[in-house]
Amino acid sequence: MLPQNRRLRHLQGIYLRNLSFARPQGRAIDDLDADLQSNNTKALALHDGQPQLHHTLHHAHSSESLRPRSKARRRSTNLANASPVTRQKRLEFTVESRAADVFLSLHCDGASDPIYISEVVERSMNFNFRFFDLLQAGPSVTRLSQLRIKIWARRQNSWTLLLTQDIDLRSLNYLGTLQNHHFPPNCLIFHLVDGLYSLDVSSKRPEPKQTAALPTSSYNALMKLSNLDNSIQDALATREALTSQINQILERTPSNTVPQAQESALLASKYVSTQKRALRAAQARRTDLQASIHARRNAIKEGRAAQSRAADDVEHAQSKIPASQSLVASTRESIRGQRRRICEDLTRIFPINSTSSGAPLAFTICGIPLPNTDYDPTSSSATEDSLSAGLGYVAQLTNALQFYLSVPLPYPITPYGSRSSIRDDISLLPDTQQREFPLFLRGGATAQYRFDYGWFLLNKDIEALCVAVGLKVVDIRHTLPNLKYLLYVCSAGTDEVPERMRGGIRGLWTGRMKSRGSIAAVAAAADDASSAGTSRRGSMDSETVGSKQREQLNRAIKGDNADENGSHSGDNEHIHHHTLSPTTTASGSGSGKAGARPSSPLGLPFDDEDTKLTLRTKGLRENVGAIA
Repeated sequence: MLPQNRRLRHLQGIYLRNLSFARPQGRAIDDLDADLQSNNTKALALHDGQPQLHHTLHHAHSSESLRPRSKARRRSTNLANASPVTRQKRLEFTVESRAADVFLSLHCDGASDPIYISEVVERSMNFNFRFFDLLQAGPSVTRLSQLRIKIWARRQNSWTLLLTQDIDLRSLNYLGTLQNHHFPPNCLIFHLVDGLYSLDVSSKRPEPKQTAALPTSSYNALMKLSNLDNSIQDALATREALTSQINQILERTPSNTVPQAQESALLASKYVSTQKRALRAAQARRTDLQASIHARRNAIKEGRAAQSRAADDVEHAQSKIPASQSLVASTRESIRGQRRRICEDLTRIFPINSTSSGAPLAFTICGIPLPNTDYDPTSSSATEDSLSAGLGYVAQLTNALQFYLSVPLPYPITPYGSRSSIRDDISLLPDTQQREFPLFLRGGATAQYRFDYGWFLLNKDIEALCVAVGLKVVDIRHTLPNLKYLLYVCSAGTDEVPERMRGGIRGLWTGRMKSRGSIAAVAAAADDASSAGTSRRGSMDSETVGSKQREQLNRAIKGDNADENGSHSGDNEHIHHHTLSPTTTASGSGSGKAGARPSSPLGLPFDDEDTKLTLRTKGLRENVGAIA
């Protein structure tokens, strides 16, 4: 850029190098008149505070002091023997004498205020201020080539005017770069659009490149552009003048406050309506909260009452806990005893014994041999029937055990004799419609597969029963051994097996007979049976009493068949421990009506119309279907 073309619009930044507060050397006291302008500068309100100017009077220099002195040799051992306090003070003095907080301001002729104020850079000697743009100041400033720079410094919490310098951008020397240059104290460097310039330091400007001449505008075009710029500036000046005139007219004209008051009233009414809506919403919310609080208080009151009742129940229940625990223990023991009795009964109903062949783990159920899932598929039909019957007994026994042991079977069983079946609702089968598998062997290869799978499911049910009572099954293919082992463990115990619930059937054989003497005999036999029934079922006494009752009953039946007028006596074996005793009609006569049907050969009163039977149970009487 040519020197004569440099303007403030090309200035982008300013640097300050080698900050120094040293007094000027080489001048007498009469030379201070150059600094009068800076010393007489009044305090300016700049930046974010009001810097206070403290002007220091310089001492007069004599001819001796102005004479140049030889530089003393610097020695690195000056502070070698100094104390740490001295070193610290010397270091602080060095820093305080060179470092400071600095900012600058730019001024132009004709403007009372600065056109730009930089930021404050703290505690440094070389300052790189931020870049700025002066285009906002207007063409009256950007077209100038001269400006005044003031450097402000702060030391010991007081601002002073350090340097004031008038700069003409056209007299600056091109610098190019900041490297490899020795800058004098308080050297200002200007950053223009085409590079760095300085007033104190000069550098050899590089020779321009030899390139072809570029076409430029003609003189007429430049004149038109200058005229257009002048017109624009005149328009801007006219706009400023009109603006000032309008402002003066508005200041002289009294303002009409009616529209503004109306607008304020309208806005206030809107605010009032909004606040009313908010008030209604708040009141509704308050009502809801009050109702909720009331409901919660009632709930808390009810909850506390329930807690007090529960606490009372717990306090009263503490005394009942031992009795309840003993009742639970006795109930569990009773359940255990009843299960033992039921398993003994099932053992007698479905006897599982070893075969006569003596083969290991070979058993029969109800006299029917059942192999351990190893059989000959080409066996005869008699063998198949025996296998189906044996699996039917096993299915019936397994199905009964699930109810007595309270263990649900994973695979439900349908006991139906030798045509029993089992269902699989768990596995993922290809055909979900055929989940019923037979426990009998009929048909071809498909039936053979379904039969084997059904037998496998039956063995899994037996395994589930064994696992439920705490038994470990070694091989689930041993159907009868596992079942016998389960019954043996469930019926084992050292305590006495409990009896059945009493109240058995009495008097089935005592009715209207032709001989009244037989009634007393049968009743006596029934009383004997009742007294003998106190023996535990399965003991030697009960077996003896039972055999006696059967003999007496057989004799009574034979006597009735031989002599119709003979006496009838006999005892009735207890069936379900309930008694049924006949009573005569309301007339009290022991004989039937004239037109009565003939009695049965056994002398039972079921065919007499005048006979009334009463089912006598423990604590209950019930009349059974006799016509009065």
